[in-house]
Amino acid sequence: MSAFPLGKRAGSITAGHGRIAASLHNSTVVFSELSCAYPLKLLSPHVTNAVAVAIVYMMSYGGGLVGGDCVKLSVDVGKGTKLVLLTQGSTKVFKTRPGKRASAPSAVTLPGSITTQKLDVTLAPQSALFLLPDPVTCFRSASYVQVQKFHLLEDASIIVLDWVSSGRKSLGEEWAFTRYYSINEVFVDTRRVARDVLLLEEPDSHDSDLQQPGSASPRMLKDRLAPYSCYAMLILYGPLTRGVVAEMSRKYQEISVYKTISPERLLWSLSHIDDSKGAVVRVAGIETEDVKSWLRSALRGLEDIVGNDVYCKAFL
Repeated sequence: MSAFPLGKRAGSITAGHGRIAASLHNSTVVFSELSCAYPLKLLSPHVTNAVAVAIVYMMSYGGGLVGGDCVKLSVDVGKGTKLVLLTQGSTKVFKTRPGKRASAPSAVTLPGSITTQKLDVTLAPQSALFLLPDPVTCFRSASYVQVQKFHLLEDASIIVLDWVSSGRKSLGEEWAFTRYYSINEVFVDTRRVARDVLLLEEPDSHDSDLQQPGSASPRMLKDRLAPYSCYAMLILYGPLTRGVVAEMSRKYQEISVYKTISPERLLWSLSHIDDSKGAVVRVAGIETEDVKSWLRSALRGLEDIVGNDVYCKAFL
């Protein structure tokens, strides 16, 4: 894997900021800009046998983000261009940076510091963005805020995957973070067609709405989200997603609702948006691999759009 040349010198970019500008030249996607600054890292590998498709990996130095880190990425996708945004492994969110790092010897993480990620995407006509990252994994006491906005022009297409895991279950950190707050908004020609907000946080001790009958304290986050350890949300919109949405809709209509003795390993639902021009899908799984396996199967129609090699990289 190799990175394209940076559009600017690293020293001239605000820390944590990045920009991607991709356009189509003949049948090849070229980057007029692919720039980033610590702790954000962008890499674009060469994709074989891909027509009008490019991949960019969004990564962070040190394997994750910590309290106080602020990442801001803007993306412009040119006409007819298909861009796939991926990560390598889950986006880990630490409360503090583990160990001392020579790259940031003076970095200090203040108590209660919030990790933030902002993504702003503009899609030209006939273009497409497929945001298919690995899940966000918040470690104990971490606080994370994510704001993602997508601006589509005319017949652009988009698939947005936003999912979160319970944390490091092997270390007893199951839903042990302080706060996870994520907002996703999709606009078509300045008209908002979808807005999804997810807030997960431990309840305040005085929050009576979450208090169990006869209990002196409200239910903890782990108790409210059990038995599932992974929750995912998909937004699909535009002409290139119609085949995938149609197949999902067909399978959803076949689901039978009935009482069970134990929870299902995986649950999912589908809601159409903007007069069935798109859909919002929600998934919950006992294990993260259950959700990943479902996503890999449900989005299989993307192979015909981005190619098998590119699609396989999204769900390794």
